[in-house]
Amino acid sequence: MSKDAPNAVSITILGKEYLVACQEDEKSKLLSSASYLDRKMREIRDHGKVIGTDRIAVMAALNIAHELLHDKGDVVTANPEVEGRIRSIQEKIEEALYRSRQLELEA
Repeated sequence: MSKDAPNAVSITILGKEYLVACQEDEKSKLLSSASYLDRKMREIRDHGKVIGTDRIAVMAALNIAHELLHDKGDVVTANPEVEGRIRSIQEKIEEALYRSRQLELEA
């Protein structure tokens, strides 16, 4: 298999396992990102003010976006590379949530 071919990487967020296509050289970054997202979602869930995985995911995404854009009080200027990576992550999250919903409906 070529170095550029994506592999399925298993990540766990809020106790649910997701398979995400990922380049081998991006695997550690994906795992680190998934771990960070899992921590943020658990924090939101454990505060008990937001109910439902989808809502928790949206709140976590908003919090993470806020952190990214307002690092140490300075607004980060738009960067096409960063925007592209954010879009890619959003697409992966949306696909994983869609697949999760489909599995829940089948059960």
